[in-house]
Amino acid sequence: MKRIGEMIKVRPEKLEEYKYHHAHAWPEINAMIKECNIQNYTIFHRGDYLFAYYEYVGNDFEKDMAKMAADPKTKEWWDVVKPCQQPLEDRKEGEWWSSMEEVYRLD
Repeated sequence: MKRIGEMIKVRPEKLEEYKYHHAHAWPEINAMIKECNIQNYTIFHRGDYLFAYYEYVGNDFEKDMAKMAADPKTKEWWDVVKPCQQPLEDRKEGEWWSSMEEVYRLD
């Protein structure tokens, strides 16, 4: 299992809209997340930031993420929620959500 943490900013004027959409997430989106071997997916909010945590339990992360990105319903969902987000200025090339380094874990 691979644990993943990511951050992004939320546009303050879009916060309530973002929360609404995630409180009413589309069933197809939740199904695709699970189909792509992601579990325990959680998004937290504080101030202008969103923090996502999830666990990847598959064997080919890049393949599963490509499958998700190619899914028409996922693309539609991203069209709804991406305007609420603002990528971090120091993100890596090609990132939307900024990846984070795990520095401590207690199992």
